[in-house]
Amino acid sequence: MLSQHEITIRVRYQETDAQGRVHHANYLTYFELGRVELLRAAGYSYRRLEQEEQLLLVVAEATLQYFQPASYDDLLRLITRTHSAKGARLVHHYELFRDQQVLVTGQTVLACVDRQGRVRRLPDWLQLRREPETTPGGEVEDGAAD
Repeated sequence: MLSQHEITIRVRYQETDAQGRVHHANYLTYFELGRVELLRAAGYSYRRLEQEEQLLLVVAEATLQYFQPASYDDLLRLITRTHSAKGARLVHHYELFRDQQVLVTGQTVLACVDRQGRVRRLPDWLQLRREPETTPGGEVEDGAAD
C-alpha cells in the first residue's frame, strides 16, 4: 500500500458559498478524492474492493481543522498520507495547501465492513507495510515495528 500521494484540485464555483469561499463540507469531498487517488496510484481501486472483495470502507470518524479559506478558482494541493492500515481500520491524514500556505488539515478513520455491515479485516493488499524504524546505531526503536 502506498503511504502518501499528492493531487491538485481546482476549486469549482459550485463548491463555494455565498461569500465565494469553499463551503466547509466540501473539504471532506476533497479528502475522499485524495483517498481514491492514493489507492489508484498504488495500483488498486475502490471498485476492486467493492466488486471483487465485497468489502466497503465506511467513514467512522472525520476530524478537520480550518486555518484559512479557499476561494473559487484557487489551485489547491492535497497531500494524503496513510497513517495506519491494519485489522479493520484505515487511518489517513490530510494537508490541503494553496501555494505553501496550509488551509485545512484533517484525519479520517475508515472501517472495513462487508455488505451486511459486519466488520471485516482489511485485505492483505490494503494493509500498510512499514519498515521498522532504526536508530543511527541500527537498532529497532520500541514500538516502531508492528
